[in-house]
Amino acid sequence: MEKIDFVITWVDNNDPLWQEEFHKYLPESNYSDDIREIRYRNWDNLRYLFRGIEKYAPWVNRVHLVTCGQIPEWLNMNAPKLNFIKHSDYIPEEYLPTFSSRPIILNLHRIKELSEHFVLFDDDCFVIGNVAPERFFRKGLPCDLAAFNALSPSSNFTHNVVNDISIINVSFKKYEMLRKHFWKWFSFHAGNKLYRTIVLSPWPHFQGFYDHHLPQIFLKSTLVELWEKYEDILHRTSSSRFRSITDVNSWLIRYWQLAKGNFVPLNLLRDSVCLNMTDKQLDKIVKTIVCKKKKIICLNDSNVSSFETAKERINAAFKKILPEKSSFEK
Repeated sequence: MEKIDFVITWVDNNDPLWQEEFHKYLPESNYSDDIREIRYRNWDNLRYLFRGIEKYAPWVNRVHLVTCGQIPEWLNMNAPKLNFIKHSDYIPEEYLPTFSSRPIILNLHRIKELSEHFVLFDDDCFVIGNVAPERFFRKGLPCDLAAFNALSPSSNFTHNVVNDISIINVSFKKYEMLRKHFWKWFSFHAGNKLYRTIVLSPWPHFQGFYDHHLPQIFLKSTLVELWEKYEDILHRTSSSRFRSITDVNSWLIRYWQLAKGNFVPLNLLRDSVCLNMTDKQLDKIVKTIVCKKKKIICLNDSNVSSFETAKERINAAFKKILPEKSSFEK
């Protein structure tokens, strides 16, 4: 079995030094959603991600925590499986400081200690049930839910997805890909998403891919290949300290793997869920965690009337199923 690393990206928006740099570089005009507090605010539950990994994925080779240099006060820097990485340790100096996740993710291949097989966790994704290595990789390839999707432009963010798809269409021929990997795309693992693929198959170009908001499963070599082929585009994106309409985003990595056939079909939604943190969803979120209805949960920060109340309830739920400190904690 190949070594599998986990990568976690994290930021603490309460840090005064971070806030000072954030406002120092903040452009006068930018994406309206790029500076919203919910994009950066700290729910103070990162420790539960580490606890979940240690308890439910003890087989992980190494956990890389990537920050701008911020260190959680509870973090045990001497934890055997921890690799603490600052942006300046691997991102070229010309791209720093950055307040966009895109340069942070698109340059991960520069981390020398990172294994070829790795899983990227945003700090809003948590492991709350036993997961095996085969949930992420099989036969050396990432497991993924492959299905087509039709883009429906509704925000500035969609422009970045269009940029991703444009690269895929230039680089791959859709019909050729379908012939070569027919059973990967028309697999029962796609579940009800298979209907999207069937309906969109006649179109000569890729219209889009189904996007799940769960940990992303990557090959390090995919990033290396993308930089070799599209260095100018990735350089431009990495040079943007904040999100830009001309960016590609990290989904390009996954799209490239799908279009190339470098994946094993698997319905990731069977054991995982992404829930928006709203007042209406709060009870469901707490119940999902406490009852461990899924093995992986993503909590998409959204609008709650009381941030502190929501944080207290959610963290209490995590503490109920993960009461003991992990080796990653002091």
